[in-house]
Amino acid sequence: MPTLIPTPKIWMNGKLVDWDKAQVHVLTHTLHYGTGVFEGIRAYETKSGTAIFRLTEHIERLFRSAHILGMDIPYSVDELISATKETVASTGLASCYVRPIAYYGYGEMGLNTLPCKVDVAIACWPWGAYLGDDALSKGVRMKISSWTRHDHNTMPPAAKTVGNYVNSSLAKVEALKAGYDEAIMLAPNGLVAECTGENIFVKRNGIVLTPPLSAGALEGITQNTVMTLARDLGIDMRVDNLARSDLYIADEIFVCGTAAEVSAVNSVDDRTVPCPGPVTTEIGQLYGKVVRGEFAKYQSWCELAK
Repeated sequence: MPTLIPTPKIWMNGKLVDWDKAQVHVLTHTLHYGTGVFEGIRAYETKSGTAIFRLTEHIERLFRSAHILGMDIPYSVDELISATKETVASTGLASCYVRPIAYYGYGEMGLNTLPCKVDVAIACWPWGAYLGDDALSKGVRMKISSWTRHDHNTMPPAAKTVGNYVNSSLAKVEALKAGYDEAIMLAPNGLVAECTGENIFVKRNGIVLTPPLSAGALEGITQNTVMTLARDLGIDMRVDNLARSDLYIADEIFVCGTAAEVSAVNSVDDRTVPCPGPVTTEIGQLYGKVVRGEFAKYQSWCELAK
């Protein structure tokens, strides 16, 4: 995993502060109880300048996650869009990863969040493809995790919540220690949900399937992007349930997420999957061009930082 490279400034509660001074107290509520929400966003170099991909949709999802938790973010969507652009511009980077987070800060302790103050921060740093720069061409090794994805009445998987990612972290580390690159998580009913940080797509018999939200998959913005591109390419793309065995006999499998972008899968539980498949390659290559503003049709997804 790449080393975190500091950038000059981090936006915290309405102003840019030096990276090293962007600090929180040890008794920050979310540090203890995990009740916070965040986003992962990417900015890419384009011919028109640095553009943040689907920024508005990401910030809107941040607010939806907060709403699910009953958290009131003390800024508007437009204010955080502007703050994100300001933060990205302050880095001087042509491309970067962006992490907005809203969390309960210092001042109250205990499980009751109602009296707690909500703090908001936005940080940026350089970060390559999460599963490796050659993940699209060579693919990654997957295993089915022994850890089950959250049930909807245990932890809300529809919210991109800080505490939810304990589940993902356990699955990720388990996979890495076993010699795999990533884990696939099953819902409590045994159906495929998603990976630890990516949505999954499976091609069988000419149809590409991705699990529904009811299976515990996050409503991915990159997932939506991929589905839009696939349908524009004439690919039969559907949302439907997937069983574990569907993965073993797939014609192609790929995963996607803001951090991972589009990555091919070459095996699941040591069952080889054809890789890279033609659909995976076509979508992955198109995605790489779209995020860099190379297609006028999708230009509205690329929001200039300045």
